[in-house]
Amino acid sequence: MNEKTLRALIEAGAVRKVRIIAEGCIFHVEADTPTNTVTATTTAGSIKTWSTLDTCAKWVRGLGLGVAQINLARWTPGQRGLRL
Repeated sequence: MNEKTLRALIEAGAVRKVRIIAEGCIFHVEADTPTNTVTATTTAGSIKTWSTLDTCAKWVRGLGLGVAQINLARWTPGQRGLRL
């Protein structure tokens, strides 16, 4: 779900919980809605990712949210991503 749609759901009060999830050395955002869980995507449709926790948290805060759950179970900060 792209940022514009996610922002509209947040403003409508339809987002119950937001999670910042670490996977390797990158972070992505998932949001729980009344019907399902959605992942933040770019306008091109790929998963929106961040390389640092603070930039990801700033993006979530910019959506108007003050609370997010952080899952660091699969975070490996020393790992470098592959450039494809």
